[in-house]
Amino acid sequence: MAKLTMTTLFNTSKPRAETAMDKTTRAVREILDEETERRQVRTSHLRKARLEREAGTPDDVIATTLTGVRNKSRAKAAK
Repeated sequence: MAKLTMTTLFNTSKPRAETAMDKTTRAVREILDEETERRQVRTSHLRKARLEREAGTPDDVIATTLTGVRNKSRAKAAK
């Protein structure tokens, strides 16, 4: 058995250098995280505005807009 000393028992490894791919991956993740956060804030803002608008609109108006007449295609409308 090898003789144990402080240097062999508690061998600390050197930190690995960051490669170009690691740098790119880190940058992409930061960008994607920022975009996701902005999208979630925008979505919650739009959802809140829609709910406030729907709360102020009578139910019969919402029902007619959802089940309203479909628009004719441009070709049929031109005839």
